[in-house]
Parts: sequence; C-alpha cells; structure tokens
Amino acid sequence: MHRFTDRKSAFAHPAFQPGVQNLEAVHNCRVLVAGAGGLGCELLKNLALSGFQKLHVIDMDTIELSNLNRQFLFRESDIGKSKAVIAADFVRRRVPGCEVVAHNCKIQDKDDNFYRSFDIVMCGLDSIVARRWLNAKLVYGNPTGIIPLIDGGTEGFKGNSRVILPTMTACIECTVDLYPPQVNYPLCTIANMPRLPEHCIDLFSGEALDTDKPDHVQWVYKAALKRAQKFGIEGVDLRLTLGVLKRVIPAVASTNAVIAGL
Repeated sequence: MHRFTDRKSAFAHPAFQPGVQNLEAVHNCRVLVAGAGGLGCELLKNLALSGFQKLHVIDMDTIELSNLNRQFLFRESDIGKSKAVIAADFVRRRVPGCEVVAHNCKIQDKDDNFYRSFDIVMCGLDSIVARRWLNAKLVYGNPTGIIPLIDGGTEGFKGNSRVILPTMTACIECTVDLYPPQVNYPLCTIANMPRLPEHCIDLFSGEALDTDKPDHVQWVYKAALKRAQKFGIEGVDLRLTLGVLKRVIPAVASTNAVIAGL
C-alpha cells in the first residue's frame, strides 16, 4: 500500500499529493463488506492485508460443509456457526491492529444511519434481490452524500466487478437486465416427459420442504431417482438434488480471488 500512497503515478488524480496522510486515510476508512461467502472472504482478506483497519462484515448465513472448499476463513469445526462472526474472528487473529465487527443478520435489518456511517460499501452477495435492496439504500438513504458501492459477483469461471457512485453513475437498478435469468423448466415437460435428471428433481421442489434438513433432501432424492429410472434417465444423485433444490450457483475459489482483487 505504501507504493500507492507515498509516490506519484501517471494514473493518479491531478490533485493527489503523496504522503503519510494517505496511509492514515486508508487506516481510518470505514468499509462494510456485505456477504461473508466465497467473495466476501477474499474481500476481507484483501482489505485487511492492504491496511484497512476499520472493517465491518454482515451476513445472515451459517457455515456449511460445502463452503469449506472455497471459503478459506472457515474450518470444519466452524460448521453451523455464523459466517460473519467466524470470518471477523479469523481476520482479527491473523492481522493484528485490524478491527473487524461482525453483524449476524440480514442487510435489511439495518437502518439508514448504519449504512451512512461507512465510507465504502463492498457487495459480495449472491442474490439479485439483496443487491437491489442495498443499491436502493445507498441511492435513497443518503441524500446528503455519496457512498461508493463496489459490487462483485462470480459464477463458475466468470465474474464481474464495478464501482457504482450513487446518483452519478449507472447503478444496479439501471442494469438489472444484464443479470442471467434463473433457470426454470417447462411444467409440461417436468410432469409428462422429463428428459434431464433436473426435470425429475424439479417435479418435487414444490412440496413443503426445508432444504436445510437432510431427511427432506433425501426424500426428494429417492423420489427423483425412482422417477428417473422409470423414464430411463441417468445422473440423479444427492449432490445434483441439493443443487437443484437450493438453486446453487457454481463457485470456483480462483474466480473469487481474481474478482476480489479487482
């Protein structure tokens, strides 16, 4: 970080003046990371190691076994615990002097004053609905100032990141049509002539299910497997069943690292 704050650059703003005061500004900058998943873990690590010392992280989810292959702030002993709390504890232990405050709740649970208290908001959410809510909060909830929103997202080997200046640049609401639509299968195909293993699973997704309960997922898996065998379809397994029921988006650790670094 000293390389960026203590010397001039051809790409720097004309008004930029090198000096120790710039690093102090980094230390005192209040940053909120929304989401402590694959992208959020990378963001917290990058921010802490870059010298940002006043971090907050907000996430309502708990750690699952499937998270451990790419969300490297978590360990097997952390399964079932709050992502935000464990991520904050890990960063505090590894980076002395870095303050990380965890908020184990929905982003909607916080009021305007909470979001106004930050200098930068970084979005590592995996929900378009949540992104739109946070975008609206920064656009309409802070009429006297501008809080930059740095939004990022990944899907498989693809990803994107961009800086949004509320009321000055195009925001998430302006470009919401660019997000890929959720995959939905024709009801007639699912009910009468399934051709894919996903069709057999999706037939039972409308039942009263709790996808966080293993016995519910197991019931769907067995029912879908029986239906697949009836139509000569192969490929139904427990992992695919869970992916279809939860609408799991493929995630790759290296993609998260690249996008967070941008």
